[in-house]
Amino acid sequence: MILTITTNAALDRVIFIPEFQPAHTMRAQRVIESVGGKGLDTSVALHHLGVPNLALSLIAGPNGRRLEQLLDRYGIPHELIWVEGDTRIAYVIVESEHHRHSHIIASGYTVSPPEQEAFVTRFKERVAEAGWVVVAGSLAPGLPDDFYACLTDIAHQSGARVLIDCPGKPAIQALSSRPEVLKMNRTELASTFKIAATTLDELAKFGRKLIAQHGLPALVITCGEDGLLAVTDQSTYLAFSPLQQEVNAAGAGDAVSAALAWRFLEGDGWPQALHWAAAASAAVVLTEGTAELRIEDARRIYATTTVATFQTGAGQEPATR
Repeated sequence: MILTITTNAALDRVIFIPEFQPAHTMRAQRVIESVGGKGLDTSVALHHLGVPNLALSLIAGPNGRRLEQLLDRYGIPHELIWVEGDTRIAYVIVESEHHRHSHIIASGYTVSPPEQEAFVTRFKERVAEAGWVVVAGSLAPGLPDDFYACLTDIAHQSGARVLIDCPGKPAIQALSSRPEVLKMNRTELASTFKIAATTLDELAKFGRKLIAQHGLPALVITCGEDGLLAVTDQSTYLAFSPLQQEVNAAGAGDAVSAALAWRFLEGDGWPQALHWAAAASAAVVLTEGTAELRIEDARRIYATTTVATFQTGAGQEPATR
């Protein structure tokens, strides 16, 4: 079983407009509500991939009730720790004429020490059943920067493996706990580690340095149109899927986390797992809902996805570009 962890849940309100025009009145073509928060979105992607999982999340208020209803509609098993306040709303602005999206995220609840303790207690109860744990998204206010590191230590004591998908101080603090996979996008990586790396070659070199310094098993960097770069203690890989006509790309990165945990749980190695991760991520952009995908799209894209060993200094580009 895969356990997903969300400390800062969100209710996504996806607003479709032709084009964003500052200082103008814009009328939405349509508005839909989706599950938000990276851990919960990983559960959404796992659900669509047909993979058993349990979503464990902090949640609050009327927005939390609506989010719970969306999880129930999917049929995603979940355990929600209710806290004071209300769950934040994330506005996803989709410009249909440009095939791009932007996020506007409001603030949400703050977690008290007793609420944190209740969450950790529930986590200890459930992690014993998990083969992989995906800890994803920003930390809710009130939680300490080392919270993900603490969860990783608990998971390892129970024999579970961990993928952490977050930037900033929580990611840096988690390095000492050596999660099996640390994942973020290239912008988050640059901001977290204060680096100017932008090319795939520079990112790969930095990833190898990070792994050597901290004994980290693997770093996965999502690079948008350039694909997925995975730097492991054994090799470096680049996975690439052909560009799709984007409807809503929100949650595409969460599908990467979902597919990696799924395929590793099934015993796949890095090339096979990355193959599915790139295909699932590309499939998400074809749907309106956050992190939703159609398995038939993922299978079709899988057939055209490439995974290759990446050699720094070789001027390597995605193979199908």
